[in-house]
Amino acid sequence: MRVLVTGGAGFIGSHVSRVLVEQGHGVTVLDNLWRGRRELVPEQAALVQADLADEAATEEALRGHDAVIHLAGYLEVAVSVQKPVEFTENNVVNSVRLLEAMRRAGVGKIVFSSSACVYGVPERLPLREDDPLGMQANPYGATKVAVETFLGVYHQLYDFDCVALRYFNPYGPNELCDPETHAVPNIVRAALERRPIPLYWKGEQVRDYIYVEDLARAHIAPLGARGFQVYNVGTEVGTKVIDVVETVFRILGYRVPIDDLGERPGDVAASYASSEKIARELGWRAEVDLEEGLRRTIEHYRQRLGIRE
Repeated sequence: MRVLVTGGAGFIGSHVSRVLVEQGHGVTVLDNLWRGRRELVPEQAALVQADLADEAATEEALRGHDAVIHLAGYLEVAVSVQKPVEFTENNVVNSVRLLEAMRRAGVGKIVFSSSACVYGVPERLPLREDDPLGMQANPYGATKVAVETFLGVYHQLYDFDCVALRYFNPYGPNELCDPETHAVPNIVRAALERRPIPLYWKGEQVRDYIYVEDLARAHIAPLGARGFQVYNVGTEVGTKVIDVVETVFRILGYRVPIDDLGERPGDVAASYASSEKIARELGWRAEVDLEEGLRRTIEHYRQRLGIRE
């Protein structure tokens, strides 16, 4: 299968592109390289440096492909609050531009990078795909709900095969955001650099941490799916943030201080997945447990930061 990966030079996209190549698919990465990195694109993949706002370039890049895996988009929640119009333009309008370009190019299959945030404050745990979507606390979550809705529209109007993957908390190598807002890279980097670890809510929040290579495999599993489908992608294990910190300390063999940042408005106290549907229908399950994933992540940052044991 020939697959175009938007945002394929970024954190998750680079892993998705590599797994596609390893499984024998033809891969084209479409990335504007604003946040993505050229060196993360597999050598066997073609790279088109373009923005989804450039409809002609996107349509041209799409021709001859069988499917799209759509990961391009802004992801910082705080930025979405500060710049909601810009965020919506990039995440929602550009996604519709992509769908239109797909329609014109004759590509009718898409796997979309959605988020567990669409559920809002959970009414029950673990979260399941048939749970209602909740009120969104920020524009980032609203953009994910909006794009899922447009996928449904293009399925109804044009018989697109559409899959929305609702991620929980990805972590692992190649997570190189600047500034970094996610817990695991901030914990790992601070510990390696022997700095205080920044922590909200004393680390009592419960999250479902999924290793990025497991998540990458989850994007390939539904390429043969038909119709409109939604899948949770998580480990089905809820872990407190403070337990992630303690695991990092145990792996490193030393401790660093905690920088208690207090409470943060908008945080959900607990969120973790039921991934029974994707396991039953597509045969996907998370394979890397948290301790092994953190070991790999620590080694990645150790090499990148040039820190010896």
